[in-house]
Parts: sequence; structure tokens; C-alpha cells
Amino acid sequence: MTYVAQASDAVTRETFWTISDVGKVAFYYLAAVAILVFLYGVYDRFARYARGTDDPFERLDDLPRRVVSATTTVFSNRKQFDRDLYGGVMHAFIFWGFLTLLIGTTILGIDMDIARTVGESFWTGDFYLAYSLTMDAMGLLFVVGIGMAIYRRYWVRNERLWGKHTGVEDDLFVWSLFVLGVGGYVTEGLRILGTGFPEFETVSFVGWFVALVLQGAGLDAAGAEALYWWSWWSHAIIALVFVAAVPYAKPFHMISSYANVVTSDDQAGKRLPGVPADASPEEIGYTDVDDFSWKDRLDQDACTKCGRCSSACPAKASGRPLDPRDVILDLKSYRESLDAGETEEQPIVADGGTSVINSETMESCMACMACMDACPVDIEHLKQFTEMNRRLTESGQMDANVQDAMMNVFQNGNTFGDPERKRPEWTEDLDFEVPDAREEPVEYVWYVGDYPSYDERNRRIARALATVFERAGVDYGILYEDEQTDGNDVRRVGEEGLYEMLVEDNAAAIQDCEFEKIVCTDPHSYNTFMNEYPEFDACEWTADDVFHYTQVVDELAERGALDLDGTELNYTVTYHDPCHLGRYNDVFEAPRDLVRATGADLYEMPRNRSDSFCCGGGGGGLWMEVEEETKPSEERLREALEDTDAGDAVEKFVVACPMCATMYEDGRKTGGFEDDIEVVGLTELLAEAIGEEERVAAA
Repeated sequence: MTYVAQASDAVTRETFWTISDVGKVAFYYLAAVAILVFLYGVYDRFARYARGTDDPFERLDDLPRRVVSATTTVFSNRKQFDRDLYGGVMHAFIFWGFLTLLIGTTILGIDMDIARTVGESFWTGDFYLAYSLTMDAMGLLFVVGIGMAIYRRYWVRNERLWGKHTGVEDDLFVWSLFVLGVGGYVTEGLRILGTGFPEFETVSFVGWFVALVLQGAGLDAAGAEALYWWSWWSHAIIALVFVAAVPYAKPFHMISSYANVVTSDDQAGKRLPGVPADASPEEIGYTDVDDFSWKDRLDQDACTKCGRCSSACPAKASGRPLDPRDVILDLKSYRESLDAGETEEQPIVADGGTSVINSETMESCMACMACMDACPVDIEHLKQFTEMNRRLTESGQMDANVQDAMMNVFQNGNTFGDPERKRPEWTEDLDFEVPDAREEPVEYVWYVGDYPSYDERNRRIARALATVFERAGVDYGILYEDEQTDGNDVRRVGEEGLYEMLVEDNAAAIQDCEFEKIVCTDPHSYNTFMNEYPEFDACEWTADDVFHYTQVVDELAERGALDLDGTELNYTVTYHDPCHLGRYNDVFEAPRDLVRATGADLYEMPRNRSDSFCCGGGGGGLWMEVEEETKPSEERLREALEDTDAGDAVEKFVVACPMCATMYEDGRKTGGFEDDIEVVGLTELLAEAIGEEERVAAA
């Protein structure tokens, strides 16, 4: 068959060229089987989600907005570019190429099975030319993207792509896509060569090039026509098998990932689900797979094994026995093996090797949310990790040092175990009186926190902030001994009952005051007061009423209440974004504005803002003694000295979190950085900038 006419109705191609009528029937039969197998698989997957427990959050409210938001996220590939430009480009090529080929195949099916049945084909003339050009161009992007993936996986052997759950299905997935992409062009090249190079087919520039290569290799039109049948059927069968296999293997992430983004919680990790009031100790946390909510199961199925969470995890980087990807996939594998009758029931999490997840793995988590921030499909690791920590707590398997801290909180209201009367001692040496919010109306109730109250190093930070407030004329007051630990990390180590007690006590103490807003020294307090306390009936304030001190002081500086004009602190500094202030709550600019306002030269570390590296103190890490190859605090200080544009000229490491101050002071000693860099609280830098450093130092 040779094309000679160039009329509009001749500018097309025969879809089933060289395929007999029997072959057409066989193809439609196989296609119907593949689609039915696909639909049943998808149904079965979602039926399994229905067997999960109810999720505590409203995930399907305002569904149209969620769908629009998820579609924007997925189609823009925005999260794929985060931390990984190569991976973002690669995935964008694959995604848009695959989507275009899928749409193009659907259009062809509509033309063949509907348009031609009821009228005339629209797959001719200019439409056909535009169609062919688009399919060839986007198909090429698809093949290039798959090639990039193969290069990174097998040639570079990117470490994060390989792990305990890497298997044959991963190889089959990437190679089947590659064979489909390349095979499509080979089939097209054989057709163009076999039909005598119709002039209009030059728009299929990749297929045309392949045809020229085949011709140059000695293949004539007759040979191409003979080979076309084999190529066409090979391509069709591989495509149909791929379609049928989608719900049963890794390709299902193309569906589950989108569903996961649609149903993600905007506040995931910032707030955690509570425990039902009627739950017995035996029912708290993950005891077996029946405790997995439908969203937990969807999270597990959405994991693509990309390892982005693994590469971002500070616990894994420091040598602790935690890989966020492995935890999610271990839970998935156990659930599926149990469903298939391939394994016996065992505890989800326990001390020792008799459970799905070892207690040491969960104790390693710093609750920094780097895994969640890095995940391109919005898996909520921290929610599932917390449920396992709750089970360890209820079964008496909590880390001994964390148990001691929890007992201190229960008995004395603070993690140090010191008497409540000592909480306001930090105020005594100041040359002004810190107002008592319990005795007079104030604009701001200042929640000071445990470390600024009891830890001698952090008391300097509290005194400096009090001095800044005093200098700026802020109308504030503190709770003195009525303040108790905020409970943010108490909740994240699994002590939900103790956390709820703290919510009631702190909420009662604050609400006994006459105030307008709450300001916190510690980002951990800021997070839980803003995102979690309002979930409880005991609390009467809203998220809009809670501020971190950097936000308040930045506003003071902007309106001139804090005189920083002309200030020139001749320091070269870098600033560390605390996880709970930055990644959790997107407060990035206020602290930087204040550092710059002091006149100091600010240089950024490579990992900054939402990509910041945790100090290691969150999630109970501050209270634990763990074996680490390199402490996160040491690695962060090394980064400050070696990887900023200022190099080893950085003099001061500025922090806006008391917990970070504690961890980095320790890292200075253990890492041998005491002579190289000074850890300084932002409040201390501000006090010096306004000429009050002697006042703070004297105190």
C-alpha cells in the first residue's frame, strides 16, 4: 500500500495496516480483557481502603477545591522539582509525555469506535498532521525522561533509589515504559518505510528519522511491511499487559498518588489526631492492621519508593535505625502479606525483633517533618509514626530517658523535674519587673517555655527577649509558676493522655488572664498552641491569636517601636531555620529581617527554609541518649562553616529556638567547633543591637 494522493482526506493512515479482520477482533477482545482486569483491580484496591478505620480529619470536605489544588500540584510537577532539579525535569518529561500519549490513544479510539461508526473520521487533514506532530514531540520527551531515569538508576546508581524494598517490579516498570516508548517509534518507522515515505508523514519527525535509519541499514519497503505485523502486535500486547497490571504493581501510584494528594491534610504533622475518649489502653495506637485508617492504607499504596524522604531524613543521615520509606513500605508489605495469608500476625511495633517495626526505629524519629516536606505525593509519615509511639507508650516500652522526662512533667509540670516555684527565677536579676499576666490586663500573654525558664544557657535568651519587650514598650505579661510545659513533644513521643492534661492546665491558666494575643519563645510551643490546642474544648483562642516572638518583634521593628535604624553589628552570621517555625509553619522572613536589621552580614546555608536540617532535638531527641555516627547538630555546624558563601568566615550561628540553642551548644563541644563559631540566640543579637547587651549580661 503506497500513498500517492495528498488530498485532505488522504492525509491520514490506516490504523490496522497489515492487520487482518481476525487480528482486529483479537485485539478488541484482548483490550476488553485488559480493561476489565484493570477496573477490577482498581475496585479491589479501593475496597481495601473501605475496610480501614475512619480518619479523624475531614479530608473530603470542599472536594472541588481539593481536586483543583491537587491537579495543579500534580500537573505542574512542583513537588518533583523540590530538592532535585534533575528528578523534576525527568518526571515532568515522563508525566507529560505519558499523559499526551494516553490522551492521543483515547482520541484515536474515539475516532475509530465512535466517529467512524456514526459519521466520518476526524482523524484526517490538518487535525491528523497536528496530532502526529504533537504525539511525536511529546513521545520523544517521554523516551528521554525514561532514559534519564534508567541512567540515574542503573548507571549513576543514585543511592536513594535502592533499598530493602527495591525489587523486580521496579525494573519491570521502568523497562516496560522504555520498551513501549521506543517500540512505538520503531513501529511508526516501519510503517513510514513500508508505505513509501508519504510526504505528509515528515511531521512525524522521530518516526521519519527511524524509517531513514532502517532504510540505511538495508531494510526495504517489503521487509518493513513484513516486520510491521510483528512490531505492531508486540507493542500492542505489551501495552495491554501494562494496562492490566497497573492496579497490581508499582504503576498503581499513577492513581493512588493523585488520590493521596487530593485527600491530604493541609495541617498534617502540625496537628496530630487525638485518641477516642472511650479507647482502652489496649486500643491506643497501632496494635494490628485493623487499626490502619483508610488514609493510612492510601499513604502506603501511594509510596513510589523514590527515596526522597530517606535522603531528607536527619535521623537516617546521622546513622540512626530509621528510614521513613522503609517504615511505610514495611507496613504495606505486612498488610498485604497478611491479606494474602502469607504471614502470621505479629505486633506492629515492639521492642526487639518480634514486630513489624522495631521500637528503636520509632524512637529515632525527630518529628522534624522533613520526610513529609520532601514527599512528592503527600504521604503523612508523622501521623503513622505517632500512632506507633502511642502503642509503645501504652505498652510500657518507651525509652527510659523519655519516661523520666514524662514523669517530671507529670509531677512538676516541666521536663527538668524542678519545682514550679523556680520557673520565674530567670526574672529575678533583671533591673525591671516582668509583668504578671495573672494580675493585670495585657496585650500579649508571653508563654516563656521550659528551657528559657530552667536551663541556664536559655535563660539568657529569655532575659534578652524581656529586655527587648521592655525597650519597645510592649504590653505583655507572663504566667510565672502557673505555666507548664507546652506538650508539643510530649504528644509526639506518644503520651497523649499527659498531653491532654497539659492542654487543660495551660489553657485554663492563660484564659484566666485578660489578654488579646499569645506570644511564644519556643517554636514548639508556637506550633501546638496555634495548630493543636484550638482542637480541644478547653481552649478558647484561635490560631490567629498565637505568634512566635520573631513575628512580634519584626512588627515592632517595622513600625519603629524598636530602634534598629543605623545599627551596624559587624558580624558575619548564618541563620538556622527551626523545623517547627519554618517547615511546620512557614515563618521564614521575620527572623531574617531581624538579623539584617541588626546590621550583621547574613549568609545562607545550602539547606535553608523548608529544606533546613534538624538540630536533632525534636520528637524527644533532646531527652534521649542514642548512638549516632554524626550528630545532626555537628553536621549542621560543619555546614555553616564550610558550605555557606562566607565559608569559615561565619562567626555566629543564629537560632530562634531554645531547643536548637541547647542542641547546638552541645554540638559545638562534641564536634570540636568551640573555637570556630558561637551559637547565639536571635534575642541576644537584638539586645546587643539596641545597646542592651550589658544589661542582659549583668542579669
